Amino acid sequence: MPPIPGTGLAKGLAVTLRTMTRKSVTAQYPDTLPPLPPRSRGVIGLFEENCTVCMLCARECPDWCIYIDSHKETVPPAAPGGRERSRNVLDRFAIDFSLCMYCGICIEVCPFDALFWSPEFEYAETDIHELTHERDKLREWMWTVPEPPAVDPAAEEPKELVAARKAAEKAESAAPVRSGGAHPATGEEPRP
Repeated sequence: MPPIPGTGLAKGLAVTLRTMTRKSVTAQYPDTLPPLPPRSRGVIGLFEENCTVCMLCARECPDWCIYIDSHKETVPPAAPGGRERSRNVLDRFAIDFSLCMYCGICIEVCPFDALFWSPEFEYAETDIHELTHERDKLREWMWTVPEPPAVDPAAEEPKELVAARKAAEKAESAAPVRSGGAHPATGEEPRP
């Protein structure tokens, strides 16, 4: 049986009428900020004190958008008779957000927790050259980084804590008894 002419038009008009009767939901963005997930990826913040200029973040970045400059500085010996040491001092740390693809590899490979995700996303610029943020700007983003989520109380205890507790209990049971008697492990009597 051939379709009745105009049924497609009637279905389309029905959808339009249903949509017209619903209240529209418009997010008034500049006035009210959208709710973001707790660990959303906005911009990368730098905690400069933790950066040891190991260059792992710059080497692992697939876009090569991290620029790091440093110099070596001689540190005097900590104790008399010791030798002088040299350490890297950070001169420049910049991220070009016009190239960054927000993959998070730099944050994952940082062994000293110097890079963090900030939920801030309002950093649009009129000039593309201003999207290269230097370390002072990255430091400002650091203060918007949320605290890590609390540990789940129902989660399994880490193996390291279990092992440390067992070792402490074993050492405690092997400690000499203060009220007298021989030490359980050595068999020696306590001294008066």
